[in-house]
Amino acid sequence: MEKIAVFFDQLLDKSSPRSPIWNQEALMEDKELSWSYIDGCMILAVQKMYNVTKDVKYLTFMETFIDFYIDEEGNPLGFEESTYNSDAINEGKILFQLYEITQKEKYRKAIEKLYRQVRLQPRTSEGSLWHKLIYPQQVWLDGLYMVQPFSVMYELLYQKQPAIDEIMLQFEIVATKMRDAATGLFYHGYDCSKLAFWADDKTGCSNHFWTRSLGWFAMALVDTAAFIKQSDRFKKEQEQLQMYLLSLLDALLPFQDSTSHLFFQVTDEINRPGNYLETSGSAAFAYVMLKGYRTGLLPKEYALIGEQILASLTDLKLADRQEGYVLKDICLVAGLGGMQGKGTYKERDGSFAYYISEPIVENDAKGIGPLVFAYTEWCLLNQEHLI
Repeated sequence: MEKIAVFFDQLLDKSSPRSPIWNQEALMEDKELSWSYIDGCMILAVQKMYNVTKDVKYLTFMETFIDFYIDEEGNPLGFEESTYNSDAINEGKILFQLYEITQKEKYRKAIEKLYRQVRLQPRTSEGSLWHKLIYPQQVWLDGLYMVQPFSVMYELLYQKQPAIDEIMLQFEIVATKMRDAATGLFYHGYDCSKLAFWADDKTGCSNHFWTRSLGWFAMALVDTAAFIKQSDRFKKEQEQLQMYLLSLLDALLPFQDSTSHLFFQVTDEINRPGNYLETSGSAAFAYVMLKGYRTGLLPKEYALIGEQILASLTDLKLADRQEGYVLKDICLVAGLGGMQGKGTYKERDGSFAYYISEPIVENDAKGIGPLVFAYTEWCLLNQEHLI
């Protein structure tokens, strides 16, 4: 497992705020630098490595990186509230600890600016946050991870009377509207209005199960529940999230590959030609199972499965090459509607053909982040002799 730390340090040594080498979308399309959920995945991994190792190099990297992207007035680089993009909130999770350690007022200002977006984010008629302004009435599983752990941290840390009913409502609507009764899995997207071209006429849901989106949702559940669990005031809410998490994992595990212990890009199509064992979603579930056990949300049997997934990822997906370690088989990106797909299948219609057409890349933060998240949980469990 320790080669994960070596791999991670190699990436940091080759990176700077001006040239983060883990954002493959930006590198491929020569995008301008900006505040990004992708950088958020990576810097959250840096934060977790700091918290586990207490090595100041990780704190220094994290602070230097964030300082480049937030000005003295707390404005994240390129952030536009008016787009109401839920992805923009993810990187803000880092700011709570950075502010606590450094007391830099710009971090506190940035937290307030990001939470203002959450408060103003358009809602569906049922009360869900829109995934983005350009996707009216749509809920994507991704958005739960981007927003809800940030929101619960804000409420519990900064509010004398925390209001978490709205946070719970976001999970409740997903559990009610996006869960497939036959498999227990959750569809990637849901259109409350049922007007999106990819939405089922009766359910409003998309057509397939995308493993990384399930991983986003599972990480949202475990992170939110674990933070709530630190307070005695919201035991009922914690137990509800715990129930959702257990239900999701029990639905997922029948689709685990028996040989590699990993999960396929399209979760349930395990024998369909073109499907492949995808790294980021598998890593997300390793993290969820290990953290779930460490924080008392899951029984030990899930931690053992998570450890097995992490070991398989290390053996099968972390390749040792002349230039250093490389993390393979990460889906670059997947979405519904809006822009064109980045692969050969251009219409983002939620079909099997679409999901397997998106580019498969190496060393992208959407895979690196969850892998390191899982590794840090494994380290904590071993430090505490729990596994």
